[in-house]
Amino acid sequence: MGGMADDLDTLKNDTLAALGAAQDRAQWDAIRVGTLGKSGALTGLLKQLGKLDPEERKLRGQALNRLRDELTRAIEERGREIEEQALEARLKSERVDVTMPAPSVATGAIHPISRTIEEMTAIFGAMGFSVAEGPDVESQWHNFSALNTPDHHPARTEHDTFYLPPKSGSNEPRVLRTQTSGVQIRTMLGQKPPIRIIAPGRTYRADHDATHSPMFHQCEGLVIDRNITLGHLKGCLIEFLRVYFDKPNLPVRFRASYFPFTEPSMEVDIGWSKATGEIGGGSDWLEVLGSGMVHPRVLANCGLDPAVWQGFAFGMGVERLAMLKNGIPDLRSFYESDLRWLRHYGFSAFSPATLTEGV
Repeated sequence: MGGMADDLDTLKNDTLAALGAAQDRAQWDAIRVGTLGKSGALTGLLKQLGKLDPEERKLRGQALNRLRDELTRAIEERGREIEEQALEARLKSERVDVTMPAPSVATGAIHPISRTIEEMTAIFGAMGFSVAEGPDVESQWHNFSALNTPDHHPARTEHDTFYLPPKSGSNEPRVLRTQTSGVQIRTMLGQKPPIRIIAPGRTYRADHDATHSPMFHQCEGLVIDRNITLGHLKGCLIEFLRVYFDKPNLPVRFRASYFPFTEPSMEVDIGWSKATGEIGGGSDWLEVLGSGMVHPRVLANCGLDPAVWQGFAFGMGVERLAMLKNGIPDLRSFYESDLRWLRHYGFSAFSPATLTEGV
């Protein structure tokens, strides 16, 4: 019987020594399985009880049960210790110094063209205008003929306009729209008056220098109603320009001009200083947009009776107004994708376009 007790003491001491030396969960689990598992050392001893005499089996079984309970407690306790040690080591390795400055993260910015369109939409929206859209590829009728532009007009030449092959079954070439006026035509054809819209969007002309681009953006406006006068046109544009440039007393001048789709037609100038470039300062004038009363032929082309309906229209270059307001000297920079330029002239997405007082 003494030999049997010795082997239990040996198993106990060896198991406790191995548990003390275990450094991680994997080593601990190997000891647990090697002692208490189905093929473990203690389990093997329990299986041998059936070979002993009844009296000897009783004493041996009691000793094995006491050893199993003792080792089970020791194994569980050591397992908790290893988990706590692992957690403490992990917390130390993942510790963050909250006094360190946060890493800089490059953020995007809103392009000046997008911001200018947002500002225009906000200002005209406060005046009751809605936004209308149309296709970039137009028919010659929508882009020229319906707008009272004759066949011999220079805008129809290949030197000024990008032409595309006609649709199948048609002989008429299509064009990349030279202005967003086609949206006005589509609106008058598809919507009954009264109408009050703006049409911002891309336009295309064969021109490229410091102040012109083959692709650029326009924002045109159209108002159709009964008894519309030049006074309504002037009041609308003066208010827009003064709010857009944030100059409540901005000088605005209307000059007689000619556009085939308006009669009378007017260029719109604002006061500025040629020497300093200051908007609203000095004694010089700068042209910023074109406007006029919708030509009776344009109304008739869209199925509206000129004796009943009148209206005004206007158009302005988005890039031009963005350049004036933000001091950008070259139109071509808008499309060069220079990150330095974009960071300098871009707008934070967290500062949305807002209206100044006066609208």
